[in-house]
Amino acid sequence: MYRIVWEFDARPDQLEKFEQVYGPEGQWAKFFRNSADYVSTELFRSTVSAHRFVTLDCWRSRAAYESFRKSYGEEYSQLDQWCERIVAHERTLGVSDDGKD
Repeated sequence: MYRIVWEFDARPDQLEKFEQVYGPEGQWAKFFRNSADYVSTELFRSTVSAHRFVTLDCWRSRAAYESFRKSYGEEYSQLDQWCERIVAHERTLGVSDDGKD
C-alpha cells in the first residue's frame, strides 16, 4: 500500500466547499477512481486550527499512483489549479510505502 499525507490550509470563507472537494466522496476521490488502483481518501480537520486539514490518500502501489499521475497529468493539473480558489496553502507531509501491491 502506498499512502500520501497532505496538509492544507483552506481559505476561511471556503471551509464547507473544501470539505466537499477533498473529502472521501469529493471531487478528488471521484477523479482518483478513474484508476482501479486507487483505494481511498480520508480527511481530517485540525483540532487546533479550524481551517487546517490533513488528507490521507491510499493507492495499491507507488507505481500505480505514478502511472495515474502520468496518464491523467493534464486533468490533475486542471483540478489542482481550480482548487486554488479554496486552498490557501498545500504541502506534502510524507509518504508511506510498504512495497506490497
